[in-house]
Amino acid sequence: MAGAAAEQRRLATVVESWLGRPVLIIGDAMLDEWRFADSDRLCREAPAPILTLRRRISAAGGAANTAVNVAALGGRAVLVAPVGADVAGDELHDCLDRAGVWDRTVNQPGRPTPVKRRMLAGNQILLREDSGGPDDPLDVDGVARLLTALDCATEELRAAAGGEAPTLVVCDYGLGALPAPVRAWLVEQRERYATVALDAHDLADWRGLAPTVVTPSFAEATRLLARAAGTTRPTTGSELHLEHPDGDPSDGPSELTVGAAPGGARTGDAEVRADRPGPVGEPTPGESRVALTGDGLSVTGTGVTVNAVVGEGVDRAELAESRLAELRAHTGADVVAVTLDTEGAVVGGADGEPRRSHSTPVPASHAVGAGDAYLAAMTLALAAEAPLPTAAQLAQLAATITVSDTGTCVCRREDLLTALDLPPADAGHPAVVEADELDALIAEHRAAGRSVVFTNGCFDVLHRGHVRYLEQARELGDLLVVAVNSDGSVRRLKGPDRPVNPAEDRSALLAALSCVDHVVVFEEDSPAALIEAVRPDVYVKGGDYPPELVPEAPLVRRLGGQVRTLGYVPDRSTSAIIERIRANRHERDVDASLTTRPS
Repeated sequence: MAGAAAEQRRLATVVESWLGRPVLIIGDAMLDEWRFADSDRLCREAPAPILTLRRRISAAGGAANTAVNVAALGGRAVLVAPVGADVAGDELHDCLDRAGVWDRTVNQPGRPTPVKRRMLAGNQILLREDSGGPDDPLDVDGVARLLTALDCATEELRAAAGGEAPTLVVCDYGLGALPAPVRAWLVEQRERYATVALDAHDLADWRGLAPTVVTPSFAEATRLLARAAGTTRPTTGSELHLEHPDGDPSDGPSELTVGAAPGGARTGDAEVRADRPGPVGEPTPGESRVALTGDGLSVTGTGVTVNAVVGEGVDRAELAESRLAELRAHTGADVVAVTLDTEGAVVGGADGEPRRSHSTPVPASHAVGAGDAYLAAMTLALAAEAPLPTAAQLAQLAATITVSDTGTCVCRREDLLTALDLPPADAGHPAVVEADELDALIAEHRAAGRSVVFTNGCFDVLHRGHVRYLEQARELGDLLVVAVNSDGSVRRLKGPDRPVNPAEDRSALLAALSCVDHVVVFEEDSPAALIEAVRPDVYVKGGDYPPELVPEAPLVRRLGGQVRTLGYVPDRSTSAIIERIRANRHERDVDASLTTRPS
């Protein structure tokens, strides 16, 4: 047990070490749209379900979701990508803002934002509609503006990190965000980035980049090996074929169908297995089949091959492990992580030692974007100079803990630490802080890309209305700071008989709420000085009046923040509670006097 605890602390130390690390993400950004519906009958026109839309969720997808995961894990994420001047683009900007990603996307009028719309009923995906893609290429002006944004974002990150070279993540899903001139620029500028991670459907397009790590799916890895093999060579014996369709989707893992080789026989003294199921007929170059040949290592012009004598015992992990060295050679990468969906991943580095990680099988609707979480965690760990086994372990953990529900997967730093049995509160961030400590804490959170929500009040007698109000406030950002009036300030505002509870007790109760991150006591009647110091992204006050009537609104807006007002729970207030207590006490005193009065 002691060894396990020490291992968890070691992993948590790596998670802490990447806090605020500068990461530039470039590639195909898209919008994921989830439409949840109910269905209890079929329509008359066709045997199709009638759907009643109940809920709609939008989330960042592709390179944008990788950026969201980097920010959620504690890195400083900057996204450069072409985004359309359309409604989907506006929603994507909102997703990035909420996640604390530095949005350096480039507006591309006339080119739609790629969108993947999923319709679900009973948590089952019924259909997916895609729009935007490689049929809408960047024009010359769009490429020039994208390169300018890349150059500026690189220097912006370097300056923000005190001259430290940023990390680069390339997400190429074949949707047209990374045409040849952009790829050439990145190869030429490789030395400007300390760590480079590459996730590309077609790895052959990135020769010369010399990435630190590549994360191909099994199908993407076999495609690269098949291309590298050149012309077809004859093979002997029975073969296991992997059919690799020419029409692979450009926005997700390549499809791979496993079956027996045509003919179903092998040479030598072994018996013929003509009854093995599989595709019929000899493959032609146009079919782009990937074949696994007798020696288990040969590569033909149509693909990768492995000994079919092993039969059903052959699995993708075994195949990937046998080809890691070739994959490193063909990609020029220090590390190759072949992802195997619900089977985990196989990772190899310069030491030639394959490392296997495992995952938990889940419905496909739960795993959308899990690869982005894997890529983000692997990149941050390697950028923080973590050993490869540690980086692989954290990457797999980040991907695994995100797949608990339907939707686009995002792994938060807090979730990762909790999975390591180290709650974020144990990581050295006290809940109740002094005013002079708050500046440094907020700077650290901002460096990690978190948005800050700020509110203030007396919170004299904590009640249900307070709790609901604070929970709603916390939902507006990543971090909630509550400023509490000191005892003297409360007396000046509420009268000489207040507060009922001293500031020390009020702060402790607020800090115990899971929705509150930091509590600070202030002496002044107004929180203006704290607002100046914190510069909140969102300032929240309770009440049913419009934000324009909040006295602090002009200051907050001048500092670049938003002002929100939230209604209290009806019939719940500190004054009402105190009055009820006093009324009950008065009634008891009257009753006592009546019972003790002489007859």
